[in-house]
Amino acid sequence: MAALLGMSLAISAVGPSQAKDAITRSEFCSRLSLQLDEAIETKAQTAQVVEATALQKEAARFCAERKQAQGIRTLANALKLLGVAPDEQGL
Repeated sequence: MAALLGMSLAISAVGPSQAKDAITRSEFCSRLSLQLDEAIETKAQTAQVVEATALQKEAARFCAERKQAQGIRTLANALKLLGVAPDEQGL
């Protein structure tokens, strides 16, 4: 009985944390796009905003065409261009 209880506690400790953290690539595209929107607003006076906005449009097209990996990379590059570290929580 004690062994069974111990195993169930071990499984419950591992299971929920992994399931809660997993997000889809589409959700990750959305998260990075929102992060980029915020970065563009705060850096509105920089010359890189125009290029970052163009990259965001390209990334949106990739994400819509089910090419989320390319979209995520493009969004990450746009964020880096603005000097912002991409949120890698979904990776």
